[in-house]
Amino acid sequence: MKPEPGPLLASINSPHDLRKLDKSQLNELCNELRNFILDVVSVHPGHLGSSLGAVELTVALHYVYNTPNDKLIWDVGHQAYGHKILTGRRDLFHTNRQYKGISGFPSRAESEFDAFGVGHASTSVSAALGMAVASKLTGKNGKKHIAVIGDGAMTGGLALEGMNNAGVSNADILVVLNDNGISIDKNVGAIKEYLTLMATSRTYNKFKNAVWDFLGKASRYGPNTQRFAQRIENAIKGTILRRSNLFEAMNFRYFGPVDGHDVEKLVRILSDIREIGGPKILHVITTKGKGFKRAEEEQTIYHAPGLFNRETGDLIHGSGESVFLTYQQVFGRTLLYLAQQDDKIVAITPAMPSGSALNFMMDVFPDRVFDVGIAEEHAVTFAAGMAAEGLIPFCTIYSTFLQRAYDQIIHDVALQNLPVVFCIDRAGLVGEDGATHHGVFDLAYMSGIPNMVVSAPMDEVALRNLMFTAAHYQKGPFSIRYPRKRGVVKEWEHPLKKVEIGKGRSLRSGKYVAVLSIGDVGNTVKLVCDQLAQEGILVGHFDMQFLQPIDEALLQEVFAQYQSIVTIEDGAVKGGLGDAVLRFKNKQGYAGVVTHMGIPEKFIEHGSLADLYDACGISAPGIKDTVQMLYLVNSSKEAEKK
Repeated sequence: MKPEPGPLLASINSPHDLRKLDKSQLNELCNELRNFILDVVSVHPGHLGSSLGAVELTVALHYVYNTPNDKLIWDVGHQAYGHKILTGRRDLFHTNRQYKGISGFPSRAESEFDAFGVGHASTSVSAALGMAVASKLTGKNGKKHIAVIGDGAMTGGLALEGMNNAGVSNADILVVLNDNGISIDKNVGAIKEYLTLMATSRTYNKFKNAVWDFLGKASRYGPNTQRFAQRIENAIKGTILRRSNLFEAMNFRYFGPVDGHDVEKLVRILSDIREIGGPKILHVITTKGKGFKRAEEEQTIYHAPGLFNRETGDLIHGSGESVFLTYQQVFGRTLLYLAQQDDKIVAITPAMPSGSALNFMMDVFPDRVFDVGIAEEHAVTFAAGMAAEGLIPFCTIYSTFLQRAYDQIIHDVALQNLPVVFCIDRAGLVGEDGATHHGVFDLAYMSGIPNMVVSAPMDEVALRNLMFTAAHYQKGPFSIRYPRKRGVVKEWEHPLKKVEIGKGRSLRSGKYVAVLSIGDVGNTVKLVCDQLAQEGILVGHFDMQFLQPIDEALLQEVFAQYQSIVTIEDGAVKGGLGDAVLRFKNKQGYAGVVTHMGIPEKFIEHGSLADLYDACGISAPGIKDTVQMLYLVNSSKEAEKK
């Protein structure tokens, strides 16, 4: 059953309706909005905690600013559910993140209120600045440009680059820093500590409140009075906090910190700020998961909790616990074991220790696991520096986020041939998070880099053996990709074995058709081959394991024995396994026909993995249809010859 909104929320189909409300009604609207998010997300899972924490901020921003004419950009987008509901998508919100439903992130293709498509961190300031400069150059000076960025995203280099540029631009831009002390895992780094100091200084906050009261009373006397009061506050901030204001040093007018759950006060402050030109930053203190006790207490779990009981907050698990661990769990436990055997092994993550299962090693060796914040470029070069001094760094980054560090992979690691182990998590399609998070390009972008070993295990045993091999491989960089899903092997803790670099495996012999797979999708191929065998159709199946270097001896064997070769990968068909096999075929002059199967040349939307695999033709039925057709064509040709 689709959850019903409260009476105030039911009357709002756009921010224009919101602005008709009296300010005294906004608290009740926030309660209804928060309850509606909880009602829907408890049965249609998504990113919960961030959106609960940003309810009052969302209402205040749309109440004060004339969206969509004024441009509102949400960094990452985890906190944008309230925004979607208030901007005409309330009745579609139950389809959030579902196949053919609305996206879990702001999307320009979905709504005019989504000023900029997001999903990766730290992009909002640069985007808002670009829009502000464009508005000025095109004579649209009445527009306002607001970037809402979480404190975790402020650790990203791109955010600081945007702030640095905006500070000398004189652009009319407001950065709202939504400070809740946590992105997914707890925030880390000097910026986090600085924001904590500003938010918790009792002396400063007592003084700040007095200044804000004065500003409210003085606003009737015009902007000069406001500016004078602001100068007084700015001068005293540095004295009380005993350090310069980071943001004012970058030429931003700083306001805050303020309570992000006092909607009426937010409306008053934003109304004042709206009349001030130039680059500004409003520091807002919020609680992730606000209004739902379990989400406030267990913020990492309730960032995106899956199904949960709306009343108690208890998580709802599927029927029975799976006997199969996730690839992440196997990775984390194996890395801990390897680290126990070799004290040179260290691990690096850009703000994803729990998601990447580095918490296993972090609990035992806290000094050898480094959470560098949302800073993928830094993570890679940091790892390169460690490798240069003889350590064995396992740099663990989601595939979609590793794209952000491509220059560092090439220039700082591969060019110097440093032995960094890239553990590429969430490789392939990832499901409901959609186009911004699918990890479908890493096979292509890693295999084009000289010196880089590119591998993908078919199961958990192969993952462990590749990790063991990489830990002892000192000839250069080594990458291992693995998906976001459960494995297929119950007893995975086999004795570790080194894998021969560039060596594939023959899993099944057949006739006419050979299927070459790489990675976890090989398990689907294995299932299909079993089904076809029961129908009397025997096809060859080969697990390549490595894309670079590729097993040329195995390819020679395959092309010599089979008329049709099918390549299958949970990655982009352009630049991946299929292209590598085709290059080999052309180089050697073989006549076999190569059919590529994988992710087509387009961005894939959100939905369940089953729906997405089916849409891309790499589900079991899609693979079976292709292989069966090729087998029948070849057997018919042979019959005709006879």
